[in-house]
Amino acid sequence: MTGALRPAPSRTAAMIISETAPAKINLALTVRGRRPDGYHEIESLVTFADAGDRVTFRSGPECRVTLSGPFAGDIAGQNLLERALLLLRDRDPGLQLGAVHLEKNLPVAAGLGGGSADAAALLRAVRRANPERAGVVAWHEVAARLGADVPVCLAARAALIWGIGDRVEPLPTGSLPAMAAVLVNPRMPLATAQVYQALAAPPVPADHAAAPALPGPFPELASLVDVMRARGNDLEAAATRLLPAIATIKGALAALPGCRVAALSGSGPTCFGVFATRQEADDAAALLAQSRPDWWIAPVGLAS
Repeated sequence: MTGALRPAPSRTAAMIISETAPAKINLALTVRGRRPDGYHEIESLVTFADAGDRVTFRSGPECRVTLSGPFAGDIAGQNLLERALLLLRDRDPGLQLGAVHLEKNLPVAAGLGGGSADAAALLRAVRRANPERAGVVAWHEVAARLGADVPVCLAARAALIWGIGDRVEPLPTGSLPAMAAVLVNPRMPLATAQVYQALAAPPVPADHAAAPALPGPFPELASLVDVMRARGNDLEAAATRLLPAIATIKGALAALPGCRVAALSGSGPTCFGVFATRQEADDAAALLAQSRPDWWIAPVGLAS
């Protein structure tokens, strides 16, 4: 799939900038309720994996998006990267834009914030390519216009998010313990809108907190696991009703040696198991892959 946009102002030397678009993991997710505009107020503890898509930006007069990677063929409709280029051009015609290539390594509609992470990676690349404009463009505002998950993906670090997901408070470095995870996806998409519709959340309470307190710090993995178990993911029941394979995946992860807790990320269907070390995660992923070669399975490190 390619998308052509109108030409950008030309400059003599092309810059090539590559950015990783890491998978977003919701360690815990609470749905506060549905707003009158149809959006949902949430509160979520988020971190990022050391695996994801890759966005390569090449400055120049031709603005277009090209795709490759194992999940490129699953992207339907207008790519969020095309929308990002158009929005940036409209916001600041002085920006040097160009061509974008996306290596799509994460499953689509997977609860990993893949499309949002891709758009955020492009924003970071354009910001690096335009240092003279970096302080002029309201990057967070642009990110929020592209989607509720894009602001936290722009920061790409452990954070507490709330509102519709657009309010972001990064956690102090080291707030989360060192840990790893195994990500598992059944290679079936699950649209976020469908999950929220199935949730049928009540209206947001009038007295809900606008800015929740930061959780942690968590000096030990056990303390974080306790919080994850207590808070859970409010979307899990609705997502599992739509796609029962989620329960199977979560159970398989929980049964792996060394798994401290298994949970659903975002609206799913990707589940993850938390492990104390990367070696434990690697061993567990290899073991699971022997019995479930039909699943997408990825051992990853998680940002602290």
